[in-house]
Amino acid sequence: MGKLSKRNILWIVPIGILGVFWYFYGPQKDITDNEYITYVKNYSFENNQKSLESGLASACKNPYWVYFETQKGQKVVEFKGDCPISHKEKKVNIQFLVDNDRTKVWYGAMLVDNKMQDEKDRDNYLLTLAGD
Repeated sequence: MGKLSKRNILWIVPIGILGVFWYFYGPQKDITDNEYITYVKNYSFENNQKSLESGLASACKNPYWVYFETQKGQKVVEFKGDCPISHKEKKVNIQFLVDNDRTKVWYGAMLVDNKMQDEKDRDNYLLTLAGD
């Protein structure tokens, strides 16, 4: 092998930069078990002793919990499952926002078959689960 030419360097440097970006910002493995997920699972519905996990698990099939952090540092726990909506089983994603000290949970976005639901529909659905 000969010495590196300018042409070879012009190929190696961008490929190296892409590799670094892929390593830090590429697809990440899902975090499915940490203290935020445990806290949200054990969090009680408003004015009820039933936990979020028991309410969602009793109604939905294939429950999947995942944790991630937004670019602004917000801690988010997302529930995914096949849940009954209007007497039909649909793919549901519900996000729960958690404060840094794990003292409060707020209901976030809810998607049904990848369509955003409004807050009223989300709250009514969660209240229905709490009552079951």
